[in-house]
Amino acid sequence: MKRKLLFSCFIIAGLAGNALAQEAPDAASVQKIREEGLNHSKVMETAFYLTDISGPRLAGSPGLRRAQNWAVNQLKSWGLANAKLEPWGKFGKGWEVQKNYAAITVPYYHAIIAIPKAWTPGTNGLIKSEVLVIKADTITDLDKYKGKLAGKIVIYDVPNKLAQGTKADLSRYTDAELDEMAKATATPTSRRAFDPNSPQFAAQRRLRAMRTALSNFLVEEKVGLILSIARGTDGTVFTTNGASYADTAKAVAPELETSGEDYLRILRLVKAGQKVEMEADIKTQFFTDDLQGYDVVAEIPGTDKKLKDQVVMIGGHLDSWHGATGATDNGAGSAVMMEVMRILKAIDFKPKRTIRIALWSSEEQGLFGSRGYVLNHFGDPKTMQLKPEQSKISAYYNLDNGTGKIRGIYLQGDSAAGPVFKPWLDPFKDLGATTVTIRNTGGTDHQSFDAIGIPGFQFIQDSMDYMPRTHHSNQDTYDRLSEDDLKQAATIVASFVYNTSQRPDMIPRKELPKVPEAK
Repeated sequence: MKRKLLFSCFIIAGLAGNALAQEAPDAASVQKIREEGLNHSKVMETAFYLTDISGPRLAGSPGLRRAQNWAVNQLKSWGLANAKLEPWGKFGKGWEVQKNYAAITVPYYHAIIAIPKAWTPGTNGLIKSEVLVIKADTITDLDKYKGKLAGKIVIYDVPNKLAQGTKADLSRYTDAELDEMAKATATPTSRRAFDPNSPQFAAQRRLRAMRTALSNFLVEEKVGLILSIARGTDGTVFTTNGASYADTAKAVAPELETSGEDYLRILRLVKAGQKVEMEADIKTQFFTDDLQGYDVVAEIPGTDKKLKDQVVMIGGHLDSWHGATGATDNGAGSAVMMEVMRILKAIDFKPKRTIRIALWSSEEQGLFGSRGYVLNHFGDPKTMQLKPEQSKISAYYNLDNGTGKIRGIYLQGDSAAGPVFKPWLDPFKDLGATTVTIRNTGGTDHQSFDAIGIPGFQFIQDSMDYMPRTHHSNQDTYDRLSEDDLKQAATIVASFVYNTSQRPDMIPRKELPKVPEAK
């Protein structure tokens, strides 16, 4: 009896050992990927074309289309199959800045740092005006400005103080922070619909109503130009939109998002009774010939008879805001994912499963490109009505947290994937990537896949100066990219893709999300 039990234990131990061995990456293949990714990288060259050469890539803009067309042609040149622009649905108007000049002329000359808000019109030529202050807390407060604003440059009365920072811009994860992430436990998630009767929602409704009333009033009064204060300090301007991209959107007045330093100087002067005059010449253009949104898609076809219809997907969003060239958000992620495909082609990898890259558009407006793709191919997360393709995606890997190196991966609550990923990271401990955390992270395109029951993952990245300086700002340029970090990221993602493609089984899945509860 004891001998049979001991023999059974050896069998079980052997099976367990084999299962663990299956997850260990192939050392020779990892070394090939490391050699190509770290010593023969093209990631910075790709980033240069996506940023400096393509320019700002606002959703629907000519700059985005330049980058998309270049990416399709580049992927084709590397030997990828089915490289194309794939429409995902209606987006709306394109828009770009074609001229942007604004300066104080009285009491002295000073060119200000300011960026037109997205989807706002221009000034229709050079305008000159005294600057007027508007202070309105309620809709009735606007009555006192009737008949006084035509052709004028106006500024809002806001608290006269800049936010003060206490931390250095550039940072990396500490060992203690990564250890805390690794030790995190799973927390339940909820998909309950937002309560429209909550106090928070009511307050937001009132704020939106006031903003709408003010916008309509300034258009009716034919204001020449609005100055609004931008978030940011030290000349950094974090950009936003000043109007809707919808082709049915109402007209708004021209508006410049102005650096805090310039804005508050003008406001102090005017409120102190000093006359301030300005001149401005803003030219923007709308594009309505094609209202569709598009994603860049390309593949390395699978070669295994049984597995080639299954797919490993990678991606990042290619669109950006318009204040700079969208280098860290998300030219970095797009360049890395293109580099992943280049690496795999360069080592002549013949994957068992098909490997597909997608560079999304309109992420900044609400993950529209990836959500549209998921809806067209995999199913509807609102009803959880699934399409056949949904069952054939092993995993989706996303990169969209700036230029920082990869330190690990978020499991997005998929605990069964943890034992799979941990040995895949082992060959990259020397590059600083060690952490597997059960935690979720949000705000980008992996959520579109997670919402439909497909394993969707975002990598943990060092934040660098992403949030305090480059994210959606006029500082988001090529010069903010870290070459060594992008090489490291592309190498690690390429290894994950290799392993996912060759693994006998697909990546383990969580329980399917439930249909959101309506209230």
